[in-house]
Amino acid sequence: MPLTTLVRNRSRLPLLLAAGALLVSGATLNVPDAQAQATGCKATDLFVAPDGSDRSKGTAASPFKTIEGARDHIRDKGLNRPGRMRCDINVNLRAGDYPVSTTIDFDDRDSGADGHRVVYRSYDGAGKARVMGAAPVTGWEEYEDGIYRADVGTDKPFYTLFEDGKRATTARYPNRRSDDEWAPYMTSVLSEPEKEAVRQWLYSSPGDWDASWNLDQASAVVWSGGSWSWFTDTVPIRDWNAAKNQMTLKYWTRYALMNSRGGSRYFLQNSLDFLDQAGEYYMDFKKGQVYYKPRGDIDDVTVLRPTVKTLFNLAGPSPDRRVQNISLDGLSLQYTDFVDWYRYGWISDGDSGEPRKYPEYDRQIELPRNRFGAVTVTNSKDITLSRLRVSDTGFHAVYALFANDGLTVRDSLLENIGGDGIKVEGPYPGEGNTSNGHLLTNNYITHYGELVPGDASGIELQNTGHNTISHSHIKHSARYGVSLEVRPEVAPADNYARDNTFEYLRIDQAGLDSGDMGAFYTYGVSNVEPHTIDNHVRQVVIGDVIPDGSMPDSGTRGVHMDAGGCGFSFEDIEVGRTTDQSYQSYQCNDVKNANWEDGYDATKMEYDKIGVSADFPYPLPEGDTQ
Repeated sequence: MPLTTLVRNRSRLPLLLAAGALLVSGATLNVPDAQAQATGCKATDLFVAPDGSDRSKGTAASPFKTIEGARDHIRDKGLNRPGRMRCDINVNLRAGDYPVSTTIDFDDRDSGADGHRVVYRSYDGAGKARVMGAAPVTGWEEYEDGIYRADVGTDKPFYTLFEDGKRATTARYPNRRSDDEWAPYMTSVLSEPEKEAVRQWLYSSPGDWDASWNLDQASAVVWSGGSWSWFTDTVPIRDWNAAKNQMTLKYWTRYALMNSRGGSRYFLQNSLDFLDQAGEYYMDFKKGQVYYKPRGDIDDVTVLRPTVKTLFNLAGPSPDRRVQNISLDGLSLQYTDFVDWYRYGWISDGDSGEPRKYPEYDRQIELPRNRFGAVTVTNSKDITLSRLRVSDTGFHAVYALFANDGLTVRDSLLENIGGDGIKVEGPYPGEGNTSNGHLLTNNYITHYGELVPGDASGIELQNTGHNTISHSHIKHSARYGVSLEVRPEVAPADNYARDNTFEYLRIDQAGLDSGDMGAFYTYGVSNVEPHTIDNHVRQVVIGDVIPDGSMPDSGTRGVHMDAGGCGFSFEDIEVGRTTDQSYQSYQCNDVKNANWEDGYDATKMEYDKIGVSADFPYPLPEGDTQ
């Protein structure tokens, strides 16, 4: 079946059932109740409703008002106490909106016990209970040229904005080409030969900047590294001199702003002088005022400011005291915030200041200030996130950090995500294998990396093993679709990225704005011979991987096995158009039936099983019919 005419048969439930229980989607609301009936116990039901009260009893007739109210009731009454919990506890959220002004925390006090779970679920159907980390902006006054201004205060600054469920663009120069693109850019230049290694001074070509601009609260978004297009930094401008074409950034970028005499692509943002298009906003942090040019009539739209960076934080106190046996089912999670500045990782080995066996790993993980998602999971066991609809996040949608075992994310729609879709980051290498056995299946992840296009992945795994990533559709990214990473310096005994399976995946529109990449990417996974084959990739379709024309880096690939990208089997893989090779790797992997090799047999592709299931609980975005 040719890739360009690939159309899948949506009626494939019998095939999926025949393939086993992996894709039981949980589309039936009362999955916990069915399990309870099988064990002969009756679940405890608590109810929450937008018009309820936390002084109520939590019954269907007298519901709580907040999730925290139900959580605290369970704690206070000891309903989940070991030895007392005889069946699951269902916290049923009725349809409606649940605004969140502070993160909802679960710890080991909130765990299920004795083989039972505490389930927070949307009672009236998937997506009907909407947990929202945003509040309306009101009190708009007309400013000029279709721009409106509102007072929002200086006590709680925010770094993204939404109009009627669509992200606004921070006013920028040059204006973006479309809502789906990050280009166009300006390009930094080399002022003096000895300035090539600088990471804080950005130089422009004469005429690129207007001396009348007010950049007092502006920042630069830059693909640092010159010809390398790997990471993006978002850095406030400390000061600038238009006459000298020089700008000083408040923080160092990850890489130098010039590389091999090549400049870095960048744009400037958050100046009132840049606010000239509908859907753009400018935030005056000093005065606590937001300026916005709405897409529609200001009286007919709802403009929302984020109130939290994380909606749910599930965190045990330590790896020895884990939060466990909690489920979030069928909830719609919408709106979270970004940060005031962003860089991926420390700049140099050991910059964290903490003694580590592999100090190089400091450069491979998020800075502590950026370790969050709309759902953040730490020190956990057997947490299940099912049938979620996560949208309009400032940063990652789901972030599992360090010590977590048995995380399940399934049957969920993740869209319009600021950072990664799902990020599972294991421990530092050589410090204990504490992240294993995760199941990420039947998920549709689209338009991610909206605020952090550099290094964005639909699913990113770091130093974690024994995981299954399957039956998912991943779409629209400046960089990766799926990535598995450790570091090339890590010895085999300290490298935990073992026995991972990637299967029945469809990746479309990856590599839209970066280079030297693959839609499927690995780095530092097997660094020493012999390279035992213990990671497996099968039944994967990768669409075209074509970057923006401004991208100066080396080409795009379907599969890129970077340094240490060894010890993998590939079987039944199909790749569309790329600007470089379909597959780039050292001779350390096993490939069978891939369309970049002679003798490829398309009849072995199980197209009807690739991507999400026919009974996926949400309408597919953009009219996609799989």
